Amino acid sequence: MASSLLPGPHIPTPLISKLHSSPRTWSLFILTYPLHHKIKKQNLLLFPINAVYTPNLYTPSPPSKTEPHIDPISLLNERIRRDYSKKEAFRTVMDSEEAGKYMKMVKEQQQRGLQKLKGDRGSKDGVFSYKVDPYTLRSGDHVVHRKVGVGRFVGIRFDVAKNSSQPTEYVFIEYADGMAKLPVNQASKMLYRYSLPNETKKPRTLSKLSDTSAWERRKVKGKVAIQKMVVDLMELYLHRLKQRRPPYPKTPAMAKFEAQFPYEPTPDQKKAFIDVERDLTERETPMDRLICGDVGFGKTEVALRAIFCVVSAKKQAMVLAPTIVLAKQHFDVISERFSVYPDIKVGQLSRFQTKAEKEEHLDMIKNGSLDIIVGTHSLLGDRVAYNNLGLLVVDEEQRFGVKQKEKIASFKTSVDVLTLSATPIPRTLYLALTGFRDASLISTPPPERVPIRTHLSSFSEDKVISAIKYELDRGGQVFYVLPRIKGLNEVMAFLVESFPHVEIAIAHGKIYSKQLEDTMEKFALGEIKILISTNIVESGLDIQNANTIIIQDVQQFGLAQLYQLRGRVGRADKEAHAYLFFPDRGLLSDQALERLAAIEECRELGQGFQLAEKDMGIRGFGAIFGEQQSGDVGNVGIDLFFEMLFESLSKVEDHRVLSVPYHSVQVDININPHLPSDYINYLENPIEIINGAERVAEKDIWSLMQFTENLRRHYGKEPHSMEILLKKLYVRRMAADLGITRIYTSGKLIFMKTNMNKKVFKMMTESMASDLHRNSLVLEGDQIKAELLLELPKEQLLNWIFQCLAELHASLPSFIKY
Repeated sequence: MASSLLPGPHIPTPLISKLHSSPRTWSLFILTYPLHHKIKKQNLLLFPINAVYTPNLYTPSPPSKTEPHIDPISLLNERIRRDYSKKEAFRTVMDSEEAGKYMKMVKEQQQRGLQKLKGDRGSKDGVFSYKVDPYTLRSGDHVVHRKVGVGRFVGIRFDVAKNSSQPTEYVFIEYADGMAKLPVNQASKMLYRYSLPNETKKPRTLSKLSDTSAWERRKVKGKVAIQKMVVDLMELYLHRLKQRRPPYPKTPAMAKFEAQFPYEPTPDQKKAFIDVERDLTERETPMDRLICGDVGFGKTEVALRAIFCVVSAKKQAMVLAPTIVLAKQHFDVISERFSVYPDIKVGQLSRFQTKAEKEEHLDMIKNGSLDIIVGTHSLLGDRVAYNNLGLLVVDEEQRFGVKQKEKIASFKTSVDVLTLSATPIPRTLYLALTGFRDASLISTPPPERVPIRTHLSSFSEDKVISAIKYELDRGGQVFYVLPRIKGLNEVMAFLVESFPHVEIAIAHGKIYSKQLEDTMEKFALGEIKILISTNIVESGLDIQNANTIIIQDVQQFGLAQLYQLRGRVGRADKEAHAYLFFPDRGLLSDQALERLAAIEECRELGQGFQLAEKDMGIRGFGAIFGEQQSGDVGNVGIDLFFEMLFESLSKVEDHRVLSVPYHSVQVDININPHLPSDYINYLENPIEIINGAERVAEKDIWSLMQFTENLRRHYGKEPHSMEILLKKLYVRRMAADLGITRIYTSGKLIFMKTNMNKKVFKMMTESMASDLHRNSLVLEGDQIKAELLLELPKEQLLNWIFQCLAELHASLPSFIKY
C-alpha cells in the first residue's frame, strides 16, 4: 500500500531502480525511461491501515531530548502549509500568453478607474498621494519620513542654513538618537502621518538617524505584505476575467420597464444605468459592479433594472440585505414594481416565516418557481439550492460577517454581482479606485433634497426634549438610536415621562420577529411617533416623515454606521436634523473624536464615497484587509502603507514569476545517496514510494509537502540518505517554481540559470531572512550567482542550495505566478 502516500493519481514518470545486488544497500539513480509495470487501483487509497512495525527491521529514531532541532524539510513544509491553501495549490492554470492578455486587460481597466474616480486626496500622474501637509501637524504627532523612518514632530520654525544669510522655514523632527531638521518644501514631499490600526497612535519605537537599516527592513516587510495582497487581488480578477457567460439580450420590454420610473434620473443615475446595461448586455464576463451613492440617491432603481434584464432571460435574481427590516423594504419595493408582470414571481425568505412557509419557499427556489428571491444571510445557507441563478444584488456588504462575505465572493466567479452601498467597505473602495473592480458613483442628489443639519454636542436631557418637541410640532417622527439593547428601556421611561401622550415604541434584533415587523409597520404608517432602537435601523427604512434622528453615545459607533444612521432622515423636502450626543469629551479616545470631526465635515450630500476613505484611516486596518496584515501596516503606518499599495498596484505586471516545467530543470550536483537495507525492507513498496516522490514533485510543491508528511506519518523520520533524496526533489521543484532551469557549481561559485527579471530578484532577495544567503547572491544577465567563502563538500552544498531556494521560494506568494 506504499503508493497510498501519493496525494494524486499515478502518471508514468522517471523511475528509481535497484542497480546493485548487495543486500546491504540500494544505490538510487534517476532513470529516464517510463514506468512499465502496472499499478493496481487499490493502491490509490489515501492512507494505508497496515503500515505497522515489523520486528528486527528498520525502527525510526526517536526525537532527541537534548536536541530540539527541527529539520529543514519540516520547516519548509510548515511554511508551505501556512502560505499555500489547497485552493491556491489547485488554482486555475493559465499559460503565460493567456495570463499576459488578461493582465493587459486589468491594466487598461485600472487606468480607466484611476482617471474616473476621485478621492479626497490629490493625485498626480495617476498616483495617489498620502503625504501630510507639515502645517497641519501638531507638536507630539508621530510622522514617517520615507527614507529615515518614524519620528516625533516637534514644530516648524525659521533657521539660517550654512552659507546663507536668509532664514529658511524648517520642520524639526525628533528621532531616537537626535533631532533632524528639513526644509518645509522637502518635508511636504517625504513626510506621512503615522497612524496605527488601534486606538493608540504611538509607534513601538522611534527610528535612529544613525542607522536606517532597521527602518529599511521594516519597509521591506510592509512592501512584501502589500505585494502579496496585490497578487491575491490580481489572481482573483484574472480568474474572473477567464469566466464566460452569454450576454443578456436587449429587449423592448426593458425600455417599457424603465419608463415606469416616476422621477427624472440625475446625470449620475443615467450613467449608472448605462454602465450596468453594458455589463449585462455587451460583455461576456460576469459583472462585478459597485454602485456607490448616498441614501435616497437612486441606487435601488439601478438594481431593479438589472433584475428585470436577468429575469426576462429566465434566470433567477437574489437580493441580499443585512437586516430583516431592510430585506422587508426591498421585498415591498420589488413586489410593487413587478406587480404588473404576473409571470415574474417575487418571494422573501426570513425568520418571520413559519417552518412550512420556509420549506415551501425553498422548494420554489429549487424548482425555479420563484424568479426573484429577497432575504438576509439565510439565502447563503447550504439548504438554499438555486435553479438557475443569474444575478446577485448585495446591499450594504460591509454589514455582513466574514463567512458571509466569503460566500458572497464565491458567487462572484459564476454569476453577475451588483453591490449597493452608501459607504463601501474600504477594501471595496480600493478595488474601485484601482480599477480591479468596476464602480459607478451616484453623487448628484435629487433636485428636491435638502442637506441634513448635523449637531454634535455633549448629552443633555433638555437638548433631547427640545429636539423631539421641534420635530413633533411640525408633524414629523423621530428615531432615537443607542449602540446596545441595554439602556433602551431607560430611555423609554424618560421619553414616556416627557411626552406622555405620544406613541413610543422599542425595536431591536432580539424582539420576537412578528412584534418587530408590526412595530416597523406602525412606524412606517405614522402611528408610532418616536422609535427607540439599536442600529437595526441603520440600513433601509425609507420613511419620508421621519426627519429627526437622535444618536446617543456616538463614540460607540463606527464612522460608517454614523453616516448610515444619519441618512435615515432627510429623504423628503423638509430640512432634517441629526443630533449626535456623547457623554463627555474627556472620556473620548482620539480615534472617536476624529470620527466625529470627520462626519461633521461631510455635511453636504453625496459625501459617502469620500467619507469611506477618511474612515479607512480611522476605523482600523483590521477591518480593511483582515487582521493578518495588521502587523505589517504597523511597520510603516497606514498612510505610507496605502501609498505603497497604490504604487504596487500600478506596477503589478513587473512582479511576475514565470515558472518552468519540472522536467526541464537540471541540477548538476553529483550526490547519489544509498538507502539502508533495513529501511528498504521496512517500506512496503519501496520502488513505488521513491517513484511516487518523483511524480508528486513534478506536480507541485503542495503535493510534495503532502507526500513527505504522509511518508513520515506512516514510517517515521526517514534515514539521512532518504532525507538527501527528498532534498534533491525539493530543490528541483522550488527551482521550477522560481523559473530556474539549471543549477551547477564551479569551485566556490554556484550558478542558477533563470528567466527572473531584476525587479523580481531585488524584491525576493530583500525579503530573505538570512543575511548570509542574501549577501551572497547577485543577478548577472540570465544567471543568479552565489560566491561561497570556501568550496563545500557535495552534501553541504546541497543543503546550502536547499536553504537558499527555500528562502527565495518563501516570497513567491507575493508574485504573479503565470
